[in-house]
Amino acid sequence: MVVVGAVVMIVTGPLRRVPKTETSPGAELRDLESAREAKYREIRDAELDHRTGKLSDEDYAAVDAALRGEAVEILRAIDTIEAR
Repeated sequence: MVVVGAVVMIVTGPLRRVPKTETSPGAELRDLESAREAKYREIRDAELDHRTGKLSDEDYAAVDAALRGEAVEILRAIDTIEAR
């Protein structure tokens, strides 16, 4: 379970980083919206893997918690940009 969580964190690392060199809020928002959609796909894929037995209940719980936490971070970043 810990290994799966570590792999998820490493693989999704680039998606969790908010670009700091963006000059346009519109470009940053588009990047975050793309990251949001990618994260939603990852969550759906993990759900499918759990339903098909590729992930145990414990592994799914760890992966799902990590992915949803990352999705919340992305959504907060989107809200921050939209509030400007």
